[in-house]
Amino acid sequence: MVGMNGENEAMKALTIKEALSWAREELSESCERPQFEAELFLAYHLKKERTYLLIHENESVEDMEAYKKLIQRRAANEPYEYIVGSASFYDIHLEVEEGVLIPRPETEILIDLVSKIIEKEKITRIAEIGVGSGAISIVLARKFPELRVIATDICDTPLKVAGKNIAAFGLTGQIELRKSNLIDNVPETIELVVSNPPYIAEDCVLESNVVDYEPKEALFGGKVGDELLKQIILDVKARGIKWLACEMGYDQKEPISEFVNEVGVESIEFYKDLAGFDRGFVIQFT
Repeated sequence: MVGMNGENEAMKALTIKEALSWAREELSESCERPQFEAELFLAYHLKKERTYLLIHENESVEDMEAYKKLIQRRAANEPYEYIVGSASFYDIHLEVEEGVLIPRPETEILIDLVSKIIEKEKITRIAEIGVGSGAISIVLARKFPELRVIATDICDTPLKVAGKNIAAFGLTGQIELRKSNLIDNVPETIELVVSNPPYIAEDCVLESNVVDYEPKEALFGGKVGDELLKQIILDVKARGIKWLACEMGYDQKEPISEFVNEVGVESIEFYKDLAGFDRGFVIQFT
């Protein structure tokens, strides 16, 4: 017990500079940028900006034990966003928790492509499949005040978290949430469907911070990975909806191309992410 108390006293007495040095070491194996994340967590812990840490590096860190717990969770590969309960996306911050996919920067490209279609076609009614944190629907609703969105998810946690985020941005009048498999429970007339669906193959090996923490339902799209994408294409076509914009896996361009050739569409355009990988498509149906 004496040893533990001694350690706790030592932890309590650390300066900002010393605390960051300790955290950087702890995070060296789990993070690509351990110094940066050590600073992010300390700024979060102290409720300060990161610049504050540089100016006050010789000040003691209050409640070092709480900071230590944050770092230990991250060292065990838990995603930063789940630890702090928030994710930065596009120009906003969204509440997230385990059971909800953390929004990714590449999804911003999907939003920009959909925005161009909404503007050009003067679209006012869309559906989103797989709402997650609400990221796509919220950004689009903020961009287009006339837009009405029905956002679906098959799981309760995303619907709960998306509901909180939608309310926080005052968008409950624009976005309606619905528990549904794909667009099964969306009988209304819709002009465009947007989705970042699960598209990873069941046997794909993912990093620990993804596979051990993020929801399997939002990651894996079936044995091959593109089964849900193909089902979405069929459903949207069957409903006579004109536009579909989807994210996909980097290796799915060829099978999706072949599939839409069999199904018959007006056009399909693929797009790449910032790293140059194939990342999604926009389909116009006849």
